[in-house]
Amino acid sequence: MVFDFRLQVFQTVARRLSFTKAAAELFITQPAVTKHIHELENQLKTKLFERNGSKISLTPAGEILLHHAEQIFDIYRNLEFEINSLSQRNSGKLRLGASTTAAQYILPPILAAFHRKFHNIEVTLTTKNTEEIEHALQHKEIDLGVIEGFSRNAAIKYTEFLNDEIVLVANSRNPIAATGVVNADQLREIPLLLREPGSGTLEVIGHALKSIGLGLGDLNVEMQLSSSESMKLYILHSDSMAFISVHAVLKELQSKECRIVDVEGLSIDRHFHFTTLHGQQEALPELFMRFALYQRK
Repeated sequence: MVFDFRLQVFQTVARRLSFTKAAAELFITQPAVTKHIHELENQLKTKLFERNGSKISLTPAGEILLHHAEQIFDIYRNLEFEINSLSQRNSGKLRLGASTTAAQYILPPILAAFHRKFHNIEVTLTTKNTEEIEHALQHKEIDLGVIEGFSRNAAIKYTEFLNDEIVLVANSRNPIAATGVVNADQLREIPLLLREPGSGTLEVIGHALKSIGLGLGDLNVEMQLSSSESMKLYILHSDSMAFISVHAVLKELQSKECRIVDVEGLSIDRHFHFTTLHGQQEALPELFMRFALYQRK
């Protein structure tokens, strides 16, 4: 158990590349973090971190240990999940709601795996935009939501699910796309497709544009569409571009039908979150969340 905790300390430091942040995350002191790392290095008879002033980086041995530590903790999580599943009779109906991107590109393989394991649970999935999913959750039309965006409702609990990146995409024949990069002034002139009002994707884009001195009103919006599929098909037949989740264009990027165009100074990262009502203590939403998190490891 001591080795396991030291391994957890190491994993946290390796992920954060900071003894201070690791100490805060683990609720222990920074000297305690340093002590555990030194003892682990002594035990393994090798250095795990290179120290350069206030900065640290993994040594080759540290990279190897991190790789195996991730696998070990995955095994522990799956072991706990499997044992807990045996002690419960999992049946009933689970009503999921998800924003468009999550429903189309992220959840289907997870749902298929969930059904194979828990075939007595009946699952329904409703697809709406983020604003509508939160409304459905508050009116108890669904049990669990999967959304993106920055808005926060005091009645809703948000649990981080996975990371995503929104990218500017054009068809590969687009002459502007050939350069692979545009600046903020060029972005103002490009005919763009955006998601509809109420979309979490639109909210995230609007928030990110502030970093390069732009707002949604500064863009040359050709049309607003309610799905990534519609946007992809549109740009394949036009010279417009679209901000789309990278999850939604993987196939088109691999087939070279589309390409990503970088915008100087702009990075649009976001998180998908599970949403439940505060005080909600239902077993099936919790079971699905835990299962989905294990599937994404």
